[in-house]
Amino acid sequence: MNGILLIDKPKDMTSRDVVNQASRLLKTKKIGHTGTLDPLATGVLILTVNQATKIAELITNYDKEYIAEVVLGLETDTLDITGGVLKQELTNISQAQIVKVMNKMVGEYNQEVPIYSAVKIKGKKLYEYARNKETIILPKRTVAIKELELISAVSYENNTTIFTIRCLVSKGTYIRSLIKDIASNLNTIGTMKNLRRTKQGIFKIEDCINISNIDYNKLISIKDCLADYHQVVIDEELFNKIKHGQIIDNIYETIPVVFIYQNKAIAIYQKYNEKQLKPWKMF
Repeated sequence: MNGILLIDKPKDMTSRDVVNQASRLLKTKKIGHTGTLDPLATGVLILTVNQATKIAELITNYDKEYIAEVVLGLETDTLDITGGVLKQELTNISQAQIVKVMNKMVGEYNQEVPIYSAVKIKGKKLYEYARNKETIILPKRTVAIKELELISAVSYENNTTIFTIRCLVSKGTYIRSLIKDIASNLNTIGTMKNLRRTKQGIFKIEDCINISNIDYNKLISIKDCLADYHQVVIDEELFNKIKHGQIIDNIYETIPVVFIYQNKAIAIYQKYNEKQLKPWKMF
Protein backbone atom coordinates (compact mmCIF):
# COMPACT_ATOMS: atom_id res chain seq x y z
CA MET A 1 0.00 0.00 0.00
CA ASN A 2 2.95 2.30 -0.69
CA GLY A 3 3.45 4.43 -3.78
CA ILE A 4 2.26 7.52 -5.60
CA LEU A 5 -0.99 8.59 -7.21
CA LEU A 6 -1.05 10.75 -10.32
CA ILE A 7 -4.04 13.05 -10.03
CA ASP A 8 -5.41 15.45 -12.64
CA LYS A 9 -6.27 18.23 -10.21
CA PRO A 10 -9.54 19.95 -11.05
CA LYS A 11 -10.03 23.70 -11.05
CA ASP A 12 -11.21 25.50 -7.90
CA MET A 13 -9.68 22.96 -5.51
CA THR A 14 -6.54 23.56 -3.47
CA SER A 15 -3.80 20.95 -3.44
CA ARG A 16 -4.61 20.40 0.23
CA ASP A 17 -8.26 19.72 -0.69
CA VAL A 18 -7.06 16.92 -2.99
CA VAL A 19 -4.84 15.45 -0.27
CA ASN A 20 -7.70 15.53 2.23
CA GLN A 21 -10.08 13.78 -0.17
CA ALA A 22 -7.47 11.14 -1.00
CA SER A 23 -6.83 10.62 2.70
CA ARG A 24 -10.52 9.91 3.28
CA LEU A 25 -10.81 7.55 0.30
CA LEU A 26 -7.64 5.61 1.14
CA LYS A 27 -8.24 5.73 4.91
CA THR A 28 -4.70 6.88 5.68
CA LYS A 29 -3.30 10.08 7.13
CA LYS A 30 0.18 9.40 5.76
CA ILE A 31 -0.25 11.21 2.46
CA GLY A 32 1.11 14.37 0.89
CA HIS A 33 1.75 16.10 -2.41
CA THR A 34 4.91 17.11 -4.28
CA GLY A 35 4.25 20.59 -5.62
CA THR A 36 1.39 22.99 -4.93
CA LEU A 37 -1.05 23.98 -7.65
CA ASP A 38 -3.17 27.08 -7.07
CA PRO A 39 -6.98 26.65 -7.16
CA LEU A 40 -7.00 28.24 -10.63
CA ALA A 41 -4.60 25.61 -11.97
CA THR A 42 -5.29 22.08 -13.17
CA GLY A 43 -3.18 19.09 -14.10
CA VAL A 44 -0.49 16.82 -12.69
CA LEU A 45 -0.56 16.64 -8.90
CA ILE A 46 1.52 13.81 -7.49
CA LEU A 47 0.39 12.36 -4.16
CA THR A 48 2.76 10.28 -2.04
CA VAL A 49 1.11 7.55 0.03
CA ASN A 50 2.48 5.86 3.16
CA GLN A 51 6.16 4.89 2.74
CA ALA A 52 6.34 6.88 -0.51
CA THR A 53 6.16 10.10 1.53
CA LYS A 54 9.89 9.48 2.10
CA ILE A 55 10.62 10.22 -1.56
CA ALA A 56 8.47 13.36 -1.78
CA GLU A 57 11.55 15.61 -1.82
CA LEU A 58 13.01 13.67 -4.78
CA ILE A 59 9.84 14.05 -6.85
CA THR A 60 9.49 17.72 -5.87
CA ASN A 61 12.93 18.37 -7.39
CA TYR A 62 11.85 17.19 -10.85
CA ASP A 63 11.38 19.73 -13.67
CA LYS A 64 7.79 20.66 -14.44
CA GLU A 65 6.02 21.41 -17.72
CA TYR A 66 3.09 23.82 -17.97
CA ILE A 67 0.64 25.18 -20.51
CA ALA A 68 -0.36 28.74 -19.61
CA GLU A 69 -2.70 31.30 -21.14
CA VAL A 70 -1.30 34.84 -21.04
CA VAL A 71 -3.14 38.16 -21.13
CA LEU A 72 -1.03 41.25 -21.84
CA GLY A 73 -2.38 44.66 -20.93
CA LEU A 74 -3.82 43.61 -17.58
CA GLU A 75 -2.18 43.52 -14.14
CA THR A 76 -3.68 42.04 -10.96
CA ASP A 77 -2.46 41.85 -7.37
CA THR A 78 -2.18 38.05 -7.50
CA LEU A 79 -0.61 38.01 -10.99
CA ASP A 80 -3.49 35.82 -12.20
CA ILE A 81 -7.02 36.42 -13.44
CA THR A 82 -8.56 35.73 -10.01
CA GLY A 83 -6.98 38.80 -8.44
CA GLY A 84 -8.02 42.40 -8.10
CA VAL A 85 -7.22 44.56 -11.13
CA LEU A 86 -4.41 47.02 -10.45
CA LYS A 87 -3.84 48.42 -13.93
CA GLN A 88 -4.97 48.12 -17.54
CA GLU A 89 -3.38 49.44 -20.71
CA LEU A 90 -3.77 49.16 -24.46
CA THR A 91 -1.60 46.50 -26.06
CA ASN A 92 -1.13 45.37 -29.63
CA ILE A 93 2.00 43.24 -29.54
CA SER A 94 2.94 41.11 -32.52
CA GLN A 95 3.72 37.41 -32.53
CA ALA A 96 7.26 38.15 -33.73
CA GLN A 97 7.89 40.42 -30.72
CA ILE A 98 6.57 37.80 -28.30
CA VAL A 99 8.67 34.99 -29.79
CA LYS A 100 11.81 37.14 -29.77
CA VAL A 101 11.45 37.98 -26.07
CA MET A 102 10.60 34.41 -25.07
CA ASN A 103 13.64 33.03 -26.90
CA LYS A 104 15.88 35.37 -24.91
CA MET A 105 14.37 34.21 -21.62
CA VAL A 106 15.46 30.58 -21.94
CA GLY A 107 18.14 29.94 -19.31
CA GLU A 108 18.67 30.88 -15.68
CA TYR A 109 17.54 34.16 -14.13
CA ASN A 110 16.63 35.65 -10.76
CA GLN A 111 12.86 35.50 -10.40
CA GLU A 112 10.95 37.54 -7.85
CA VAL A 113 8.62 35.46 -5.66
CA PRO A 114 5.01 36.69 -5.94
CA ILE A 115 3.50 38.39 -2.90
CA TYR A 116 0.56 35.97 -3.00
CA SER A 117 2.59 32.86 -2.18
CA ALA A 118 3.30 30.71 0.88
CA VAL A 119 7.01 31.54 1.03
CA LYS A 120 7.92 32.60 4.55
CA ILE A 121 9.82 35.78 5.44
CA LYS A 122 10.58 36.41 9.13
CA GLY A 123 8.26 33.57 10.10
CA LYS A 124 5.25 34.88 8.20
CA LYS A 125 3.90 33.79 4.81
CA LEU A 126 4.06 36.39 2.05
CA TYR A 127 0.32 36.28 1.38
CA GLU A 128 -0.22 37.28 5.02
CA TYR A 129 1.76 40.47 4.39
CA ALA A 130 -0.38 41.09 1.30
CA ARG A 131 -3.67 40.56 3.15
CA ASN A 132 -2.53 42.88 5.95
CA LYS A 133 -1.39 45.45 3.36
CA GLU A 134 2.12 45.38 4.84
CA THR A 135 5.14 46.34 2.74
CA ILE A 136 7.77 43.65 2.33
CA ILE A 137 10.79 43.26 0.06
CA LEU A 138 10.04 40.23 -2.08
CA PRO A 139 12.82 37.61 -2.25
CA LYS A 140 14.36 36.47 -5.51
CA ARG A 141 15.36 32.95 -6.50
CA THR A 142 17.50 31.61 -9.31
CA VAL A 143 15.27 29.53 -11.59
CA ALA A 144 15.89 27.76 -14.89
CA ILE A 145 13.62 28.19 -17.90
CA LYS A 146 14.60 25.14 -19.95
CA GLU A 147 12.02 25.40 -22.73
CA LEU A 148 9.66 28.25 -23.60
CA GLU A 149 7.52 28.37 -26.71
CA LEU A 150 4.43 29.99 -28.17
CA ILE A 151 1.84 27.31 -28.99
CA SER A 152 -1.13 29.37 -30.14
CA ALA A 153 -1.94 32.17 -32.50
CA VAL A 154 -1.88 35.62 -30.93
CA SER A 155 -5.32 37.21 -30.58
CA TYR A 156 -6.55 40.66 -29.57
CA GLU A 157 -9.56 41.27 -27.35
CA ASN A 158 -10.71 44.32 -25.35
CA ASN A 159 -7.36 46.06 -25.90
CA THR A 160 -5.43 43.03 -24.59
CA THR A 161 -3.05 40.62 -26.33
CA ILE A 162 -3.79 36.95 -25.63
CA PHE A 163 -1.71 33.85 -26.34
CA THR A 164 -0.72 30.46 -24.90
CA ILE A 165 2.74 29.23 -23.97
CA ARG A 166 4.35 25.92 -23.09
CA CYS A 167 7.25 25.97 -20.66
CA LEU A 168 9.56 23.47 -18.98
CA VAL A 169 10.98 24.91 -15.78
CA SER A 170 13.00 24.01 -12.70
CA LYS A 171 11.70 23.52 -9.18
CA GLY A 172 10.55 26.75 -7.54
CA THR A 173 9.60 28.58 -10.73
CA TYR A 174 6.39 30.60 -10.50
CA ILE A 175 4.60 30.73 -13.85
CA ARG A 176 2.71 33.84 -12.71
CA SER A 177 6.05 35.57 -12.21
CA LEU A 178 7.40 34.25 -15.50
CA ILE A 179 4.42 35.80 -17.30
CA LYS A 180 4.94 39.07 -15.45
CA ASP A 181 8.56 39.06 -16.61
CA ILE A 182 7.64 38.21 -20.21
CA ALA A 183 5.28 41.18 -20.16
CA SER A 184 7.92 43.45 -18.62
CA ASN A 185 10.40 42.52 -21.34
CA LEU A 186 7.70 43.48 -23.85
CA ASN A 187 7.37 46.85 -22.08
CA THR A 188 3.86 46.14 -20.87
CA ILE A 189 1.96 44.39 -18.08
CA GLY A 190 0.51 40.90 -18.00
CA THR A 191 -1.35 38.30 -16.02
CA MET A 192 -2.01 34.56 -16.12
CA LYS A 193 -5.49 33.52 -17.26
CA ASN A 194 -5.20 29.73 -17.11
CA LEU A 195 -2.57 27.19 -16.06
CA ARG A 196 -2.26 23.44 -16.58
CA ARG A 197 0.65 21.33 -15.37
CA THR A 198 1.22 18.68 -18.02
CA LYS A 199 4.33 16.94 -16.74
CA GLN A 200 6.50 16.52 -13.63
CA GLY A 201 9.67 14.54 -14.16
CA ILE A 202 8.72 11.31 -15.94
CA PHE A 203 5.06 11.64 -14.98
CA LYS A 204 2.65 12.93 -17.65
CA ILE A 205 -0.89 14.27 -17.66
CA GLU A 206 -2.03 11.35 -19.86
CA ASP A 207 -1.26 8.98 -16.96
CA CYS A 208 -3.27 10.93 -14.38
CA ILE A 209 -6.61 9.87 -12.95
CA ASN A 210 -9.67 11.80 -11.86
CA ILE A 211 -9.87 12.50 -8.15
CA SER A 212 -13.08 10.46 -7.91
CA ASN A 213 -11.22 7.35 -9.11
CA ILE A 214 -8.69 7.24 -6.29
CA ASP A 215 -8.02 3.78 -4.83
CA TYR A 216 -5.02 1.65 -3.88
CA ASN A 217 -5.13 -0.20 -7.22
CA LYS A 218 -4.03 3.03 -8.92
CA LEU A 219 -0.81 3.30 -6.91
CA ILE A 220 2.50 3.41 -8.77
CA SER A 221 5.15 1.52 -6.79
CA ILE A 222 8.15 3.22 -5.23
CA LYS A 223 10.34 1.11 -7.52
CA ASP A 224 8.64 2.49 -10.63
CA CYS A 225 8.68 6.03 -9.20
CA LEU A 226 12.46 5.81 -8.99
CA ALA A 227 12.96 4.51 -12.53
CA ASP A 228 15.36 7.39 -13.30
CA TYR A 229 17.71 6.32 -10.50
CA HIS A 230 20.39 3.63 -10.65
CA GLN A 231 18.68 0.43 -9.47
CA VAL A 232 20.40 -2.76 -8.33
CA VAL A 233 18.67 -6.09 -7.72
CA ILE A 234 20.19 -7.75 -4.63
CA ASP A 235 20.33 -11.22 -3.12
CA GLU A 236 19.15 -12.26 0.33
CA GLU A 237 22.59 -11.84 1.92
CA LEU A 238 22.85 -8.17 0.94
CA PHE A 239 19.16 -7.66 1.73
CA ASN A 240 19.76 -8.75 5.33
CA LYS A 241 22.52 -6.16 5.68
CA ILE A 242 20.55 -3.36 4.08
CA LYS A 243 17.32 -3.95 6.02
CA HIS A 244 19.33 -3.34 9.21
CA GLY A 245 20.81 -0.14 7.78
CA GLN A 246 24.39 -1.37 7.61
CA ILE A 247 27.19 0.56 5.90
CA ILE A 248 28.18 -1.36 2.74
CA ASP A 249 31.04 -1.32 0.24
CA ASN A 250 30.62 1.00 -2.72
CA ILE A 251 31.09 -1.19 -5.78
CA TYR A 252 28.66 0.82 -7.90
CA GLU A 253 29.54 3.32 -10.60
CA THR A 254 26.57 5.63 -10.01
CA ILE A 255 25.15 6.92 -6.74
CA PRO A 256 22.69 7.16 -5.14
CA VAL A 257 21.70 3.52 -5.55
CA VAL A 258 18.16 2.12 -5.25
CA PHE A 259 18.27 -1.45 -3.98
CA ILE A 260 15.58 -3.83 -5.23
CA TYR A 261 14.62 -7.08 -3.50
CA GLN A 262 11.79 -9.32 -4.68
CA ASN A 263 10.74 -6.61 -7.14
CA LYS A 264 10.37 -3.95 -4.43
CA ALA A 265 12.50 -0.92 -3.61
CA ILE A 266 13.81 -1.45 -0.09
CA ALA A 267 16.32 1.38 0.29
CA ILE A 268 18.22 4.23 -1.31
CA TYR A 269 21.89 4.44 -0.35
CA GLN A 270 24.20 7.42 -0.81
CA LYS A 271 27.91 8.13 -0.40
CA TYR A 272 29.38 7.66 3.10
CA ASN A 273 33.05 7.95 2.19
CA GLU A 274 35.23 7.15 -0.81
CA LYS A 275 34.75 3.40 -0.37
CA GLN A 276 31.39 2.97 1.36
CA LEU A 277 27.69 3.78 1.14
CA LYS A 278 25.19 4.55 3.90
CA PRO A 279 21.37 4.43 4.11
CA TRP A 280 19.49 7.52 2.92
CA LYS A 281 15.90 6.34 2.52
CA MET A 282 14.55 3.07 3.91
CA PHE A 283 11.21 1.52 2.84
